[in-house]
Amino acid sequence: MPKPHGFTYQRHRDDSVVITHRGRTAAVLRGDRAGKFLAEVESGDAQLVMARWTGAYKFGNERLARSHPRTHGRAQGRGQPRDRH
Repeated sequence: MPKPHGFTYQRHRDDSVVITHRGRTAAVLRGDRAGKFLAEVESGDAQLVMARWTGAYKFGNERLARSHPRTHGRAQGRGQPRDRH
């Protein structure tokens, strides 16, 4: 699984934290959550911490799901809609 990347965060004067991913706002944290986030991001892998806090990280099963037989037919447009008479 590749490491997360493209995350940045900014701490504002009102002690809120804005996390962005590739230039788009991914999360805004305020109050106790912002404090917990700042403590965690300073003590660990910042990219991984931000990915976890925003929920924008991969679980490793995306490639498996893409090639699963159940979704394979839908992706190629096979199958006809049922008649609803």
